[in-house]
Order: sequence, then C-alpha cells, then structure tokens
Amino acid sequence: MKDLEPIVVSTSVDNEDAARSIAELVLGKRLAACVHIHPPMTSLYWWKGEIASDSEYLLSMKSDRNLFNRLVEAIRSVHPYEVPEIIATDVVDVDREYSAWMREELDHG
Repeated sequence: MKDLEPIVVSTSVDNEDAARSIAELVLGKRLAACVHIHPPMTSLYWWKGEIASDSEYLLSMKSDRNLFNRLVEAIRSVHPYEVPEIIATDVVDVDREYSAWMREELDHG
C-alpha cells in the first residue's frame, strides 16, 4: 500500500440535501474519511461573463491524493452544477493518530 498523502478536497453546492448526498456517497465509497458540511455562506464568482452571487454549502473532505481521481468521479456523478468546484489542497502535516485513522477508513484497494 502507498503511503498516505493527505489532502482536503472542497466543493460547494446550493442546498443542504445536495451536500449530504455528496458526503454520504464519498463516505460510502470510502473515498473520504471525514466530510465537514459548513453552514451556508455567500459565494461571489464569475459566471458567463457576469459576477454572480449565491448562498452555498461548502464541503471539506479529508482524503488521500491517491484517491483524488475516484473522488472527483464520484462527486461529479451527483453534483448539481454544470461546472462544479472540486479543489484539492495538500496537507503539510497531520497528527500521527489521525493519519493512522484516515488510512484505516479509506479504500486503498
């Protein structure tokens, strides 16, 4: 098995049901060890030549770089947006016990 390369993957959606659906899917497939669903926030962004503004839920998924492509596929399969944000951030360091727990919970098969 490859060494754990922890990442935090984020995406945002427009409603709590969609957020829970994504969270349950990626947890069920063992592509994330933990998912935080952050309360609604205001997002401002460029869309089709104009600045748009929406209320969104942010998901933060703790995963492994080796699972990123599978995680992206799973998110895209249920994400309601035409162009979903799916961004991975490298984790510089992680507590040894948390890292061991993540390794146990993720599908490296």
